[in-house]
Amino acid sequence: MEKKPVIEVEGVSVSRSGTRVIEGANFTVLQGEFVGVVGPNGGGKTTLIKATLGLLPRDSGAVRLFGQPVEQFNTWKRIAYVGQDAVNFDQTFPLSVRELVSLGRIQKENLGHRLTGDDWRRVDEILGFMGIRDLAEKRIGQLSGGQKQRVFVAKAMVREPDILFLDEPVAGVDAETQERFYMKLSNLNAQRGTTIIDVSHDLSAVFCRMSRVICVNREVNVADIGDEMGFTKALKKAYGDHFHFVFHEHMCEGLFADDRPD
Repeated sequence: MEKKPVIEVEGVSVSRSGTRVIEGANFTVLQGEFVGVVGPNGGGKTTLIKATLGLLPRDSGAVRLFGQPVEQFNTWKRIAYVGQDAVNFDQTFPLSVRELVSLGRIQKENLGHRLTGDDWRRVDEILGFMGIRDLAEKRIGQLSGGQKQRVFVAKAMVREPDILFLDEPVAGVDAETQERFYMKLSNLNAQRGTTIIDVSHDLSAVFCRMSRVICVNREVNVADIGDEMGFTKALKKAYGDHFHFVFHEHMCEGLFADDRPD
């Protein structure tokens, strides 16, 4: 079955505080893809994501989500976004993990909706999938950084979105926690067919798990992971000619040995 475009970005340029941050971005994301967004700090990765979601104004260009111009798109329950500041949650707020994740079942169109048994079953299913069922009754302030990240992704996933946007979801988290987190995302993409757009500073995670990469440093270049020459060229455009990425076939060996849902 031919996969349909779910995100189309054409000639998008964005300025912030009078400075051009994104210049003429063009890319398409197909249904079910796992796409990495990489580039140096300050290169415009977050700006590109926010402009794609219509959260920032564009100087020029067009964005379509599921074939509709972003300005006319209104079925936002199909999209979930976890920003960099998602975990900056009030540590003293008296909310359990299960209660926080359940808020994902409440949308603009069903404000005041009383959660049903089916809603709570879905919440518990996602807690299990993300490997945090044992945290269900803990308060948010009791969690580690990695645990919080998984909780907020669970809150996004309980909405059952078609597209999940993640902006540096494992920043500041130890390597082992990062690995387990990306295992969960791989399961999510492979088993549920969720389209994932992941802003990441970890090139090994991009190389091992994602089908394509969007390299951002004002200019935007897209390459297939399997195209070594094209991938290297795109990375050098983002990071500079001095950048050197060495491909090793063994890099991902055994990476998914424990890549199973809980």
